[in-house]
Amino acid sequence: MRILITGASGLLGLNLALETTRRHTVFGTVNHHSLKTAAFTVIQTDLLAPGAVERLLEQTQPDWVIHCAALANLEACEADPRLAEQLNTSLPRTLASYVARGGARMVHVSTDAVFDGLRGNYSETDAPNPVGVYSSTKLEGEQAVAETYPEAIIARVNLFGWSLSGDRSLAEFFFNHLSQGNRVMGFTDVYFCPLLANHMADILVDMLESNLSGIYHVVCPESLTKYDFGVRLAQRFGLDESLITPTAVSQAGLAARRSPNLTLRVDKLIRSLGNKIPDIAMGLNRFYELYQQGYPASLHSLCSG
Repeated sequence: MRILITGASGLLGLNLALETTRRHTVFGTVNHHSLKTAAFTVIQTDLLAPGAVERLLEQTQPDWVIHCAALANLEACEADPRLAEQLNTSLPRTLASYVARGGARMVHVSTDAVFDGLRGNYSETDAPNPVGVYSSTKLEGEQAVAETYPEAIIARVNLFGWSLSGDRSLAEFFFNHLSQGNRVMGFTDVYFCPLLANHMADILVDMLESNLSGIYHVVCPESLTKYDFGVRLAQRFGLDESLITPTAVSQAGLAARRSPNLTLRVDKLIRSLGNKIPDIAMGLNRFYELYQQGYPASLHSLCSG
């Protein structure tokens, strides 16, 4: 298959491109972050430029499109709501429209943050209630894709992994600071279901191969607090877990609101694929194995300036 991945320098996009290029022909778009790799075809483009989406699809002729590009930094979204709307809502609408016209299959990557997190244990049929600019624009992006291309997959995700810059995921945050002996905060009142990006890559491809459509929660079947996640990571790497200070999110001084309980159900995904979804231990074990294999350094070597 010919796969087009937008946002190929991002946390999910890069791991997805590297995992899928073993079996497929992969094209990955980047904007500000250049990549030097022979593993897949890198296309530098501003997807918001007039005609960029049409030219990209004409150039790559994809069978599958996995749309990862987004403005995902919560504080950046609050600071520039217009850019957040362009990247998180308008772009998915435009892309879905052209992909539908060309007949390719599509995955639109959304977020668990479309929920307010007041109760948790959300299923795909529960009504979203976003609490900030990022989550509001991502929900509007979901709706735009669903209206424009009903056969598309909308994947609500939460993930961790090794990234190009080395500081894009919560796992890297804990690893980097604890490795240097720095004290860090770990939120005891924020629950989530993080899935390793490399595992998520395999699942997204399985979903496309299974011709799924509609909204799916693509997260770990197990939930825990961000503090507990940090402790478990420290234990897996043999780092000092006592450096993690149990903290309430209200004490952190963050500009953007965080949803406290983003536990999502994955029953629908398990039924549709017939596969077990990797749990936290499996994710952290693979994250550790990748470190042992020099994967973070190999990602950093892809930076071309």
